[in-house]
Amino acid sequence: MGIKRFLAAFGIGGPSIDTVIEQPLVRPGDRLVGRVDLVGGEVEARIDEIAVALAARVEVEIGDHEGQTTMEFSRVAVSGPFTLAAGEQRRLPFEYPMSLQSPLTEVDGRPLPRAGLGLSTDVVIGGQPDKGDLDPVRVDPLPAQRAVLEAVDRLGFGLVKTDIEHGTLSGTRQEFPLYQEFEYRAAPRYAGRLNEMELSFVADDRGVDVVIEVDKRGGLFLESQDRFGRFRVEHDQAGADLTPVVAEQVDSLLRRRGLFG
Repeated sequence: MGIKRFLAAFGIGGPSIDTVIEQPLVRPGDRLVGRVDLVGGEVEARIDEIAVALAARVEVEIGDHEGQTTMEFSRVAVSGPFTLAAGEQRRLPFEYPMSLQSPLTEVDGRPLPRAGLGLSTDVVIGGQPDKGDLDPVRVDPLPAQRAVLEAVDRLGFGLVKTDIEHGTLSGTRQEFPLYQEFEYRAAPRYAGRLNEMELSFVADDRGVDVVIEVDKRGGLFLESQDRFGRFRVEHDQAGADLTPVVAEQVDSLLRRRGLFG
């Protein structure tokens, strides 16, 4: 169940709203099914629109510093204009289409560190949205994404955190100007050769683009160097062991000669 809230625009005695997500665990590309329950207050209330949107905390650059802000991925209307009578109870069902590029929050029931998503319910009154707290949404990976994450685990990389970044990944077809980044500490086999590895997914109907960045260690007088690579995993490859594929990508990035390579 969601948490009932009173619409601030109407003050004390105004209508209340409760958003309920029937199955909060989904995969990218699924439909999130739920309902919005409204109870009228002491007087009738004119409501312009009710809409839901997936939202997340996103890392953004603010001047010379990094900060966080809440951003929405896409917005879906639940209802157009209507009048809620005093004391009236109204139930509005909805289906929210999860993008194939939705960020992940867990893998097989194990929460990802610092990963969180929520569904925002906006009640528009007089042209102004009344926003409440986010109702948690859990997103498990697509089979192709899980195969990549399992390969990274088998190589010995340790997941440190996940972030959602504002920006674009070169060479990919992002639906939103946002992407999720998985940050790993170096696997023992790469000790002394790289500091950390980061990877991101950009999924579509046919498969997943995997973007890898390695922070290569420099020598005594050399700066560390960031190297980027990208490879493709089709959805029908999800049952394969991708450990050799990921290992070759990392090894290739480390072999690549750069300015100081």
